Amino acid sequence: MLTKKPAALQSFLSLVTRRASHLARQRYDVIVVGGGHAGTEAAAAAARVGAKTLMVSQKIQTIGALSCNPSLGGVGKGQLVKEVDALDGLCGRAGDYAGIHFSILNRSKGPAVWGPRAQLDRQRYREFIQSELLSTPGLTVLEGSVVELLVSDPNPEESGQHRVTGIRLANEVHPISAASVVLTTGTFLSGSLFMGQTESPGGRIGDAPSSPGLSQTLRETLGLRIGRLRTGTPPRIVKDSVDFSLAKIHHPDSHPTPFSFLNTHTHCKSEEQLPCYLTYTTPGVERVVRESLHLNCHIQQDTKGPRYCPSIESRVLRFPGREHQVWLEPEGVTSDLLYPQGLSMTMPPDVQLRLIREIPALHSAEIHTPGYGVQYDFVCPTQLSPALQVKTTQGLFLAGQINGTTGYEEAAAQGLWAGVNAARLALSMPTVALSRTESYIGVLIDDLVSRGVTEPYRMFTSRAEFRTSLRPDNADLRLTLKGFEEVGCVSAGRYQQAVRVRDSLQDALTALQALALSTQNWRKKLPDLGMSEAKNHMMTGMEVLQYNNVSFEMLASAFPESLSPHVEFSQRLKIEAVYRPHCHLQKKEIERIQKEENMSLPQDIDYFSLPVCLSREVREILDKVRPTTLGAAARLQGITPAAVVHLLNYVRHRGQKEKRAQRHKNNQMEARKAEVSARNAS
Repeated sequence: MLTKKPAALQSFLSLVTRRASHLARQRYDVIVVGGGHAGTEAAAAAARVGAKTLMVSQKIQTIGALSCNPSLGGVGKGQLVKEVDALDGLCGRAGDYAGIHFSILNRSKGPAVWGPRAQLDRQRYREFIQSELLSTPGLTVLEGSVVELLVSDPNPEESGQHRVTGIRLANEVHPISAASVVLTTGTFLSGSLFMGQTESPGGRIGDAPSSPGLSQTLRETLGLRIGRLRTGTPPRIVKDSVDFSLAKIHHPDSHPTPFSFLNTHTHCKSEEQLPCYLTYTTPGVERVVRESLHLNCHIQQDTKGPRYCPSIESRVLRFPGREHQVWLEPEGVTSDLLYPQGLSMTMPPDVQLRLIREIPALHSAEIHTPGYGVQYDFVCPTQLSPALQVKTTQGLFLAGQINGTTGYEEAAAQGLWAGVNAARLALSMPTVALSRTESYIGVLIDDLVSRGVTEPYRMFTSRAEFRTSLRPDNADLRLTLKGFEEVGCVSAGRYQQAVRVRDSLQDALTALQALALSTQNWRKKLPDLGMSEAKNHMMTGMEVLQYNNVSFEMLASAFPESLSPHVEFSQRLKIEAVYRPHCHLQKKEIERIQKEENMSLPQDIDYFSLPVCLSREVREILDKVRPTTLGAAARLQGITPAAVVHLLNYVRHRGQKEKRAQRHKNNQMEARKAEVSARNAS
């Protein structure tokens, strides 16, 4: 059931704290700095664990704001949203309330890599998040700007060179103390905005950057390695100025799929969903980009930007002469604006207008707000532990874009886990970690802390080596039970529901396994099964359910007494049956990699033409470094575990092929020798 309608923004504003003076004498368990996706999840998670929590945001009205694309989820990202929800996070339920266009991406592939996604109403999403924070026990929200971290000598009984003990706010004499501090500064850490040749301080248009003192504390006092990254956002277009007849309409799924395991339906009804539209760039777009490069200081700089969400300038320069997709996406039910995904740009506003009008559907378009670029500081994440605590600084946790990631979902996942561990540390409980074998959150954090980043990190399913078992459908079974029993961030109500689901699924799987018939009897029961007449052996219901054209509903109709009680889990049971053998094989595959780490890689491999599933990014890295062993390849920054699996399989196959060829050659030589010997003997 969906959460009650969020309180109005005015109610939220009236209950937050705008004055810090009366907080100065209080000591909090956890202070969270920042009110974006990482900050809101961190604050809520810390409070759920039981910590007395303070969240500080520069501007109360923007807490929970969707700074860039008004959407949630996608391939890899949707898995993170499901996992955050399974751990009782906010963004999944917020997406269900604010969604106005739901779709499952990658549906033509297996369910393990399906990407739940929704286009969102900006206002509804922000209202929901603020309402949830308002009703979270133990959480106080404060409007203010943090200018400094309080740093003291470390606890000698713990590892670390420093200890963070609280924060100092601008225009406030007294500091605020806490056992743990979570920094979720997003793009605001020494942020700069770029538009054309103009540069101004800021982390988002209309908002100031964080205090320079914060970066100074991290860099100089704590001695952390700081890097610089960039991102950007497209202009917002007036909806009524678009010629939709020249774009291709894309309808949402007819039956919206909720993100949250608590919800059976979304707030937006099927018939109320809004469409998106697809159009493409033209040669005129490329011409405008090239003609205006001298007016665009952001694109000329060396600071790394997002590879998987590049600006239109970067796309044109990297892939000249191509058409590029542009999605026209609604910003809300009542909004008169469109978000043109694929048109992030930083050129002067008048040039932006020239560019978008080179696209047929936008030939008369008007810009409401121009696009711009952002550059910001980030902390090299290899300096963090798997709990997202700074290794050299007791009590300091980092989450979100400050760790070099990009995207709401990646930020939310880190925020939740940093909040959990900040609370546990403050309450004298041991910190906890998620393995990459049990969650995409574990994959995300392990990639960050063990490999670091050279460009903004985005989650993909290809980064997870256990992705057939880390599916969107089973995130509750993987994480909710652990979240309640071991971590302490899951409510009793959600836990009880997950236990019920687990037990019901197990009962259903047991019933399927116990249902054993001969293939002849299966063909009688299910005439449309398509089972080969040549087969003549016993098969269980689980094995039959693995057939593409067999659904659980079909089996329940044939065996109502044993299976009909479990029809509510039909899709989950089908997915479980299909993937059960794959999960077993995949686990053995990873174990094999660990044993064969020292396998040599041939130095004559042409990685760009290698007939295996590797991304261009991975091929470029392998070709540049040319590692000598599989283990060396696995440790390269940017090489995913899934890529290592494909590489291992290719090398093994090549080795076997070469051995067969050598055996064949040897046999031919032996045959010739025998022939010569026989000829000489005669």
